[in-house]
Amino acid sequence: MKKFLIIVVVLNSMLWFGLSSLAKASDYHKAVLGHVVQATANGTKVDTSKLLEQEMQRLTHKFAIESINILQAYLPAILEGISADLRLKTDKQYKCKLLKDSSIKDDCK
Repeated sequence: MKKFLIIVVVLNSMLWFGLSSLAKASDYHKAVLGHVVQATANGTKVDTSKLLEQEMQRLTHKFAIESINILQAYLPAILEGISADLRLKTDKQYKCKLLKDSSIKDDCK
């Protein structure tokens, strides 16, 4: 009896979370899920490997677009940091070249 109640609770919670996540799903996800259910109900086999491949391509594209947007937002700060590093390296090279024949050996080697 105790095991039966645990199974019922687990199945009800899985059903609850499944339906609540479906309610939050976009139209795209509802359409894909509807197609899979309809194809299974009609007896046709759904090529899950192809479906997963398409989903991975879709997620990769979405990730690439988001990455480009992030780079676009932070590009001025990134370029400023790079230019500051280049200025410091150039200044150090110039200083070392000026101090080459002097007795002052700062951090030049």
